[in-house]
Amino acid sequence: MVPQQGEESAGEAGPDAATPRTRIGTPVDGVNVLGSLSPSRAGDFKTCALMYRFRTIDDLPEQPSPGAIRGVVVHKVLEDLFDLPAPDRTPERAAAMVVPAWEAVLEAEPVLSTLFTDADEGAAVGAWLTYCRSVLARYFILEDPRLLEPADRELYVEAVTDTRLLLRGVIDRVDVATDGAIRLVDYKSSRSPGAEYEGRALFQLKFYALVIWRTRGVVPKRLQLIYLANAEVLSYDPDEQDLLATERKVQAIWEAVRRAQESGDWQPSPGPLCRWCSHQALCPAYGGTPPPLPVAQEPAGTSAEPPVALSPDPSG
Repeated sequence: MVPQQGEESAGEAGPDAATPRTRIGTPVDGVNVLGSLSPSRAGDFKTCALMYRFRTIDDLPEQPSPGAIRGVVVHKVLEDLFDLPAPDRTPERAAAMVVPAWEAVLEAEPVLSTLFTDADEGAAVGAWLTYCRSVLARYFILEDPRLLEPADRELYVEAVTDTRLLLRGVIDRVDVATDGAIRLVDYKSSRSPGAEYEGRALFQLKFYALVIWRTRGVVPKRLQLIYLANAEVLSYDPDEQDLLATERKVQAIWEAVRRAQESGDWQPSPGPLCRWCSHQALCPAYGGTPPPLPVAQEPAGTSAEPPVALSPDPSG
């Protein structure tokens, strides 16, 4: 599926990906879950309830951007890099992997062939690929992949809470130390956020840490966001209280989603991120009219959340 603009997480798909949209619940390991949330969908609702509705209830298509697809390509290179023998994980090898990664993405999603509309399309693609390489080069300022052996890459995780809410998503990288300590790593092709937005940026990894804790019984030692656009790392060491607070926040988001669905009131939240939204023409804040709600809605979040294969940078 074509990636959506504004997503912040990678590769999210779930066990209910093929279920009818009218299904009430999804059996997961014997539990009939009432709904599901990923960090991306939770983030959508926190940002704008109407955007959540457009993406999850209406399942409206979105126009991919060069910045979003750059995230796809960069993620693929960083994933595939660790398939190589350690001595071969060099900046030069990563740069050489950009074109094959782009070709693989294009083969999977032929619609992306229309991504570049410049008169000189070849020059536009060439400049874009060069920028992908420059983003990847900054990764090697922050880590030496020759010294790392990840336990998992693009790891799908899920857990069911006591309220029968399914939490799910895909973690870019999981490192496990010899003493069993776990580090969760997420790559971002964007710049690091200002101090006032760090908590919001870390929500995704706290979400994943909660799922790891609930499934493995171990609180991850470190959460690490790697921002490639300006070569910075945001690290955080969570504890049980942090993860319990995250669980309460996720539950509160889910309850707000249910209230919105029951009332049919999906309010827009105009703000700076609106300029990257594909649905301004349908948004009341911009004079638009949302389409009628589907006649037979299933509980919000139980729908097949659109698979996402990137950590795009909405700002490009």
